[in-house]
Parts: sequence; C-alpha cells; structure tokens
Amino acid sequence: MPPALREVLPDGGLRRGTAVSVAGGDAGLLLALAAGVRDAGGGWAAAVGLPDLGLAAAEGYGLDLRRLLVADDPGQHWPEVVSVLAGAVELIMLRPDGPVPPKLATRLAAVLRRSGCVLLVAGPWPGAVLRLGVRSGRWFGLGDGHGQLAGRQVEVVAEGRGSAVRGRTARLWLPDENGAVRPVREQSRSVTEPAVPLVAAVV
Repeated sequence: MPPALREVLPDGGLRRGTAVSVAGGDAGLLLALAAGVRDAGGGWAAAVGLPDLGLAAAEGYGLDLRRLLVADDPGQHWPEVVSVLAGAVELIMLRPDGPVPPKLATRLAAVLRRSGCVLLVAGPWPGAVLRLGVRSGRWFGLGDGHGQLAGRQVEVVAEGRGSAVRGRTARLWLPDENGAVRPVREQSRSVTEPAVPLVAAVV
C-alpha cells in the first residue's frame, strides 16, 4: 500500500475480510489500493468483470502480473466466481454486472470474513465498511492539443463505519510523472461535509 494512501485510510490499510467500495470505479485508485496485496507477502489478486483493466497500468502501480488472475466477463455468474476466488487469493477487484441486492452482499460478506479476502468493488456495494472516491482530479502534461500526460492530481475521500465515519481526505498524485502515488501536501485532514457517492480498498 503506498504510504500516501495509508494516511487517508482509517486503519492505515485495508482490513482483511471486508468489502471496500471505490466510487465511480476510478481505475487509478482501484489499482493503487490493490497494490497493497504485495505487502501481504506477495499474495495473489484477482480481477473480475474488468475487461478494460490496463495490465501495464496495474504493473506500474505495483501489482505482480504473475500473481493476478483475470476473469474478464463472468456475466451473471460473478457471485460464484467471487466466492470461489475468495478462498484462493488475498484481494479481488470486482465490477458487478448490475446493482447488487443487499441479501447477496450479505452472503458474500460472510464468505469474505471466513476467507480473509478483501473485495475492492468498482462502484457501490451494500454494507461496504469503507467507501473511497476521487472528488476532483486534474491531469498535467498536455499543452494546446499536444504533449504527453505526466501525472494526475486528485483529492481522495474516504468514509465508512466506526473510526472512518467522520471521513478523511487527501490530495495525491495518482500517479506522478514516475508512476508513483505520493502526497501533493504531506498531511490529510478530517472533513465533516458529506463526500460524493463512494465506492471501494488490505490490513
């Protein structure tokens, strides 16, 4: 987990056996959070329902492609795929094929608790313990119709239950010109205003 992201997460990382929602399915935030699996002894990860996932970008954020399982298009069978993979990998990135019924989310939450797997959802998830999103973002490097993207500054918002209920926010490079995640300013701050609709990040 990049240190800059640890600062905005209530527990300093993703809690095992939980579901985390990443609002809007922001690919950079999803991959930066998923890279934390390397801190778990180089564990395995999986991507389910994410056919447009950039593997080069995933590797750039720190994921080991040799330890990444991919199920591009599971269709309506994604709950079964997640249930099976949860017993084999430390982290799953998921984009469901539609709204998730609360009963299904509850059933899969029990699977996650038993396995200790973290579920990172690109979009909303009923009962997510943590919701993260990019409130604002700006790319740098392009001039008047020419140039090369050199980095993106974003404001990341984290909200959830328990210690996360009040919310935290931080301004980050996601990524910077070297592909790394780092703070724009060193300290995150607490926020009381409600964040944008959020979605989901492993301790």
